[in-house]
Amino acid sequence: MPLPFLTADRGFDTDEDVALPFDDHDQWRRPYRPGPWRVGAAALALLLASFMLLATMIVAFAGALPAAAVCFGLAALVIGAALRMLRMGTWVSRHGVRHVAFLRTVTLPWERTGGVRTVQQPVRLLGLPRTVQGQALVVERAGGERLALLTDHSADFLARVEAFDRAADTVEAWSEEYAVSS
Repeated sequence: MPLPFLTADRGFDTDEDVALPFDDHDQWRRPYRPGPWRVGAAALALLLASFMLLATMIVAFAGALPAAAVCFGLAALVIGAALRMLRMGTWVSRHGVRHVAFLRTVTLPWERTGGVRTVQQPVRLLGLPRTVQGQALVVERAGGERLALLTDHSADFLARVEAFDRAADTVEAWSEEYAVSS
C-alpha cells in the first residue's frame, strides 16, 4: 500500500505531472529528496552529538563546568554540521537557482544563467578528492563560467540513476520556464 504523503516526489507518481495548487514558486525548494548517503551521514553525526551531550551532562554533574561547556560547544558544532549537511544541494525558485555547499552558497538569478544542461565529465565521488567519470548538471553563467549543480556520484544520487535524471530534468525545466520569461 503506497503512502504518498511520505514521499517527496509524489507528483511523479500521478499520470499527470502538474503542479499542486498549493505549490508556491517564490519559495526555494529542492527538486529531489536527499539521498541515503547524505541522510545516513547526518544521522551518524547526530548520534555522535547525542553521546557528546550525554558526556556533557556527566561532566557537568561531576562539577567540571568549564569542561562541560567545551563538550556542549563541540556537540553544538556537530549538530550544526549535520543540519548543514542536510541543507546542502541545489534549490530552485522563480528567482533563480541556488547551490548550497557545506561552507558557501552560490545564488544565480535566472537572467544571469546561460543555460542548464547535463554533461559527461569527471565528477567527485561522494565529494571526496577522487574523481570518476560521470554525469553532471551544469549551469553556464553569463560570463562563460560553469558551475556543477548536481552529479550522479554525489551523496544524493550515488546508485540512484533515475533520481538523478528526474532531478536534472526538473532543474532544466525550471531554467527553461523562468529564464525565458524573465
